[in-house]
Amino acid sequence: MGAPLVCHGHSRPVVDVAYSPVTPDGFFLISASKDSNPMLRNGETGDWIGTFEGHKGAVWSCSLDKNAIRAASASADFTAKIWNALTGDELHSFEHKHIVRACAFSEDTHRLLTGGMEKILRIFDLNRPDAPPKEVGNSPGSIRTVEWLHSDNTILSSCTDTGDIRLWDIRSDKIVHTLETKSPVTSAEVSQDGRYITTADGSSVKFWDAKNFGLLKSYDMPCNVESASLEPKHGNTFIAGGEDMWVHRFDFQTGEEIGKFLLKKNEVFILGTCVYPLKPMW
Repeated sequence: MGAPLVCHGHSRPVVDVAYSPVTPDGFFLISASKDSNPMLRNGETGDWIGTFEGHKGAVWSCSLDKNAIRAASASADFTAKIWNALTGDELHSFEHKHIVRACAFSEDTHRLLTGGMEKILRIFDLNRPDAPPKEVGNSPGSIRTVEWLHSDNTILSSCTDTGDIRLWDIRSDKIVHTLETKSPVTSAEVSQDGRYITTADGSSVKFWDAKNFGLLKSYDMPCNVESASLEPKHGNTFIAGGEDMWVHRFDFQTGEEIGKFLLKKNEVFILGTCVYPLKPMW
């Protein structure tokens, strides 16, 4: 096994990480941090591609669409933003009345789901970004995570102060299932093949069956984790980031740590091998 990859970047704790689906250009990794600057990287090498600049508060959530052409971010500055992932340009900013903690692109890439301190799930039409959003259900608390599944017919969400994942049917606006956890869930993601739901709560990462919602795997992490994401190409590793500002990489089958990224801009280190200075794409 090769030496672990270490990528420097964020100056404050990492609170969300997510892989893109596999595209003709490979796959990508986006990370959100309390330093206000989401970062985009090559998903296989960790090479820094660029930083999305424009938020005026901590960024709590980030997402890439299935083609890795657009990025989304949710922030404490009361906005969710859409970005051109090829140029780094801001495309649209959706104003909210309070902190936005979560965002996710729909599978068809035409909609953006957001949630936050307002306790409201909102669906924005990206083809008509100035149109009023659709509001779904009444969340029992401030929303921490959101995700789509089942061909965009179901919404997954969690709250900041209580455990569990709630699954909403967007056609009925009702909760249809609950995944029970001991700690508040800070991250939830549906795998690219639709088989798994990956969650982070406290110092553990869990994998659930996305069809029958049974718990398949649960791994203890080296620190409290804010986010976890399953590698999309082979599905044999996953990453988790949290309070220690490292993004750790683990073996999916065993939970063994096999590498980590210490997310400093313009630098990537291959431990024990060499150092590559990087030039930003943007």
